[in-house]
Amino acid sequence: MCHVIVTCRSMLWTLLSIVVAFAELIAFMSADWLIGTAKGRSGAEPDDRSGGSSEPYHPTLGIYARCIRNPGVQHVPRETLCGPYAENFGEIASGFWQATAIFLAVGIFILCTVALVSVFTMCVQSIMKKSLFNVCGLLQGIAGLFLILGLILYPAGWGCQKAVGYCGHYASAYRPGDCSLGWAFYTAIGGTVLTFICAVFSAQAEIATSSDKVQEEIEEGKNLICLL
Repeated sequence: MCHVIVTCRSMLWTLLSIVVAFAELIAFMSADWLIGTAKGRSGAEPDDRSGGSSEPYHPTLGIYARCIRNPGVQHVPRETLCGPYAENFGEIASGFWQATAIFLAVGIFILCTVALVSVFTMCVQSIMKKSLFNVCGLLQGIAGLFLILGLILYPAGWGCQKAVGYCGHYASAYRPGDCSLGWAFYTAIGGTVLTFICAVFSAQAEIATSSDKVQEEIEEGKNLICLL
C-alpha cells in the first residue's frame, strides 16, 4: 500500500529540483549568453517603408543559437529573429562550446530525471532498500559537477570566429571583448549553485520523511501523512 508522505522539507526539495531543471534547460536553449556590440540596420532611412527601426540593436549569441535583427523579411512581423545558427553538432562555433553543450546536456538530463523521480518520492521513499532521496541527492551532485565543467569551458570559446564577429577583435578566451554576459549565463550559474543546495537538502528531506512521527502515523494505518 502506498503511504503518501508530505513534509515541508521534502516538498521544498521537490519544488527546487523541478525549478532547477527547468532553469538550466531554458538557459541552455537560450541565445542570450553573450550580448554583442550595438549594430545598426545598414542603409536604414528615417522613412524606411519596411517599418524596421534604425535604432542600434544588440545581437545575442548562445551556445548553438543566436538572435539577430530581421533583415527585412516581409512575412515575418518580428523585429528580431532567433534560432540555431548551427544545423548540426559539428557546426557549433567552438570545440569548447561543443564540450560545453555535452556537459550541460548530460547535467540537464540528470536534473530532469531527478525532477521527475522527486514527484514520486511522496509515495515511494525507497527502492531496493536504498533511499530515493539519497540517490537523487547523489545524482544532483554529479549533475552539478557536469554543469560546472560546462560553465568553465564555455568562456574558453570566446576567441572563436563567431564570438569575435559579435564581440569585436579584442574577444579571446575568457575575455568577452565588447560583449556583455546575458541572463542565460547567469541563470546557468545560479541553477548550478541551486543544484548543490538541492543535493544537500535531499538529506534533510530523507530525515523528515523517516522521522519517528511519520513511522507512528504509518503504524496507525494512515495513508496520507502531512507534516510541517
